[in-house]
Amino acid sequence: MIKRVCIGLSLISFLALPAGSQERKEGVHQPPEHTAPFPNLAIGKNRREAAQSFELAPQLERGVPAREMLEQSRRLDRALGQIAPQQPGRIDAYVLTVALDSDPVFAREAREAGEVLSRRYGGKGRTLTLAGPDGVRDDLPRGSIRSLILGLAHIAEVMDPDEDVLVIYTTSHGAKIGLVNHYGDSEYGIFSPKRMKSVFEELGIKRRLLIISACYSGVFIPELSSPDTAILTAAAAQRTSFGCEAENDWTFYGDALINRALRKPQPLADAAKEATRQIASWEASRGLTASLPQISVGADAGDWLDQLEARMPQVATAPVGRPSIGQ
Repeated sequence: MIKRVCIGLSLISFLALPAGSQERKEGVHQPPEHTAPFPNLAIGKNRREAAQSFELAPQLERGVPAREMLEQSRRLDRALGQIAPQQPGRIDAYVLTVALDSDPVFAREAREAGEVLSRRYGGKGRTLTLAGPDGVRDDLPRGSIRSLILGLAHIAEVMDPDEDVLVIYTTSHGAKIGLVNHYGDSEYGIFSPKRMKSVFEELGIKRRLLIISACYSGVFIPELSSPDTAILTAAAAQRTSFGCEAENDWTFYGDALINRALRKPQPLADAAKEATRQIASWEASRGLTASLPQISVGADAGDWLDQLEARMPQVATAPVGRPSIGQ
């Protein structure tokens, strides 16, 4: 069965997100399941005040062991310390991939997306992946709203914002109010388009390639579009995306775009078209409502994008993992 995650703004308390099948038990690094209801994170007396509260990206942690908090802090510090500074006179790509949910499909996807995007855009030594345990590995700092923002803040310090480019890939469940951050029963959050925009503006990160894989991810385009921004999303603002079962290696969007199209030496726009056609075929074969992936490229983004993609490897790599449609 294809699971969908929809979080309505009008809900007083959120429904629990699906834990997904736990049939894959390859190793000891199993992520926590979702068993408790997602709490109401909004503060306000009415719908308007609740919406304003969500726009500020509320976060909640509860019951996290002290040693686990310390370990995650150390992992993030180590990872940030390994990011290389920019090279003057050259457009460097800083790649950040993040899984914001403990369902292991997202961790698997974020890990491999970091490899694919780093290879494509020359991000070796300048790539940060934030992902929790995936059933086999648990060696990275965990993805969360906090770790994502801290990662962006550090990258902003070592990059040249007038020259370099941020390439970001987020994968998680989504809502019409933003990305869902949900780790087991201990961490909850909503990362809204307005909050993401405010972080970029505060940090001065102008040149951005944003790839957002989640239901309703098209809601990010109106807020984040700019002349120097390219945005790709897994779905239109009012549509769900598919393939997020916990046991999968890929979501539909991650499989079609990252695992297949972006491994090939073709322009970003062509890769996006290829992925959209592939996803439409998969959805039609299963009788699913079309997710309608979106792409928006700013008027000035083509200049730096062409320079980055002129350096991409000219030999394609093979897809890895189980295809998302094979479930």
